[in-house]
Amino acid sequence: MDRYSQAGVDLDLAASVKAGLRGIARKSARPEVLGAIGGFGGLFRPVLSAFREPVLVASIDGVGTKLKVAALAHRHQGVGEDLVHHCVNDIATTGAEPLFFLDYVGTSRLDPSCFHSILRGMARACRRTGCALLGGETAQMPGMYRDDEYDLVGAIVGIVDRQALLPSVGMRVGDLLIGLRSCGLHTNGYSLARKILFEEQNLSLDARIPGCPLPLGEELLRVHRSYLPELRRLRRLELPVKGIAHITGGGLLENLPRILPKRLDAQIDVGSWRVPPLFRFLTKVGKLSPEESYRVFNMGIGMVLIASADCGERIAQATDGRIIGKLVSGEGRVLFR
Repeated sequence: MDRYSQAGVDLDLAASVKAGLRGIARKSARPEVLGAIGGFGGLFRPVLSAFREPVLVASIDGVGTKLKVAALAHRHQGVGEDLVHHCVNDIATTGAEPLFFLDYVGTSRLDPSCFHSILRGMARACRRTGCALLGGETAQMPGMYRDDEYDLVGAIVGIVDRQALLPSVGMRVGDLLIGLRSCGLHTNGYSLARKILFEEQNLSLDARIPGCPLPLGEELLRVHRSYLPELRRLRRLELPVKGIAHITGGGLLENLPRILPKRLDAQIDVGSWRVPPLFRFLTKVGKLSPEESYRVFNMGIGMVLIASADCGERIAQATDGRIIGKLVSGEGRVLFR
């Protein structure tokens, strides 16, 4: 055994694991991709003829402590999908279509089965959203993580025509808020959820939460929903939106103000949708105030669209969403009614 292996970094294992990446990534390839995974940089030749004034949109994010639940359940493919969907949703708020995606996996000890499971999830999500998995980085760092831990980060680049950039300047009093349902916690609030469920309530992954159809572990590992199909449908139907907020860390309270002009408030009717049982349970047994719940968790609404009153109902029908409020005069805040 060489000295590097004795220090905890197995280069032969890394080379063997990475050898299988090309086949996984190839399933998400687009015609614009040049070369193959494994170079010092990924190559992508964008076709810009369809854009009058193309704007590139970039974002980077992680999955957070949902990884702890995935490790506990030995289920890793879903977090690869989570990561891609989260990043796709983030740039979709600008009106952008995804072009390519890069990942970073940092770990103490490389587990081939776990690693390939994560990458297969990423590739599947990239293929489903039309986003090329262009490359990434896998780092073995003994001592930085426990042996069964890893970190997962993704970066995405998309494109939008400048004239179609969101949010638009045309928001006004009376515009409607259309909420699109989430699939569980998505990728936010897991530190608090784990504390309440596993430390304070001493629940197992097999526990049943009142009203939830699945065991707790499966409820917590529901895949972060991608809203790109719904947004593409609206473009095909020529149903315009004025703004899009992805409800991630900070919940409705902090994410909606990111797209509001300072002259308007978002007035939300909290009785306009049924908060899913898992969120109600966390709020009750965790003794959370409503303000904290709506700040930490998405509470069943994963994305909010802003549209004029004359097409809000049609947008809600086309996206299987529901009208959860409207814009009123204000100062760029969220008001709960």
